[in-house]
Amino acid sequence: MFQTITFSVYATTNKGDVSSKNFNFTLLNYTMFGKKKQAPQIDKEQLELIKNAQKRIKQKKRLYAHFILFLLGCILLIAANTVLGIGKDFKIAGINWFVYAILIWLFLFLYHMFNVFVTHKFMGKAWEDEQLEKLVEQQQGRIEKLKERFRKEEELKAKSEIHNDAKPETKGASKKKSELTIIVAAAENDAIGLGNKLIWHLSDDLKRFKSLTSGHHIIMGRKTFESFPKPLPNRTHVVVTRQADYSAPEGVIIVNSLEDAIDAVRNDNQPFIIGGGQIYKQALSIADKIELTRVHESFEADTFFPEIDTSQWKETENIFNKKDAEHDYDFSFITYTRI
Repeated sequence: MFQTITFSVYATTNKGDVSSKNFNFTLLNYTMFGKKKQAPQIDKEQLELIKNAQKRIKQKKRLYAHFILFLLGCILLIAANTVLGIGKDFKIAGINWFVYAILIWLFLFLYHMFNVFVTHKFMGKAWEDEQLEKLVEQQQGRIEKLKERFRKEEELKAKSEIHNDAKPETKGASKKKSELTIIVAAAENDAIGLGNKLIWHLSDDLKRFKSLTSGHHIIMGRKTFESFPKPLPNRTHVVVTRQADYSAPEGVIIVNSLEDAIDAVRNDNQPFIIGGGQIYKQALSIADKIELTRVHESFEADTFFPEIDTSQWKETENIFNKKDAEHDYDFSFITYTRI
């Protein structure tokens, strides 16, 4: 490809007149397949390496100049004292002053050398890049953990929405006068207690327990009853025990079997089974509903809730609750009704 450029040259004649002359130059731009040939470029990484190399060369040149200056300075200081007699009688602790001057200068030179060969190696560009990579890896690890946590939460929320949107099927026009309900909090591995004590403390779960059971009969085993510091207010306690002479506070009903306990609460339209493990196991075959608080964590325990047979029980409600300042674990309120 050709390009023409015109230059105008102005000159002054002997008579003082100004004359001009135009010169045309034709430039040739070499083309290959209709495109201009681009000059080779250096990528950013190579350019950075070149800059670092140039920087190192300057550092070493300055160190070399400092070394030469140090040698010459030492010679001049010694000559000034011994030849010219400058400060010949001035001594510190019996040592000539120029010796201290040389030692101080030597320390400065060694410090300069340390910065060039040691500090630069451990805190130069390579060190900064290494620290940056470590920080990026740490942040990436935190991001992956957050992604996994959010994924699990979204799955639980989606499951809750699916079951909450589903309408429960009606089993018939007739309805029982009394609906026996199991109420329990269990972990992912069905753990419910250790050493006759709760494994966790969930404020909202306790509030839900109180709200559902207040004003009703609550059926429990002896060990569960004894785990309470005193009987729960506004509820009638029915305790199942084999001990014939078991004594309890006034108002507590003592029975010897689960069948007797159910007979004792026949006038309550919503009695609850509240534990422990053996009572739950017996009640699972005769209960009408399960109010389960599922704690989304596994724990070591000595008491477990029986596995729920999904061929006999239908999940009709699932409300996911995220852990917060008052709750150490994620948990869900799940309702099952007998099919």
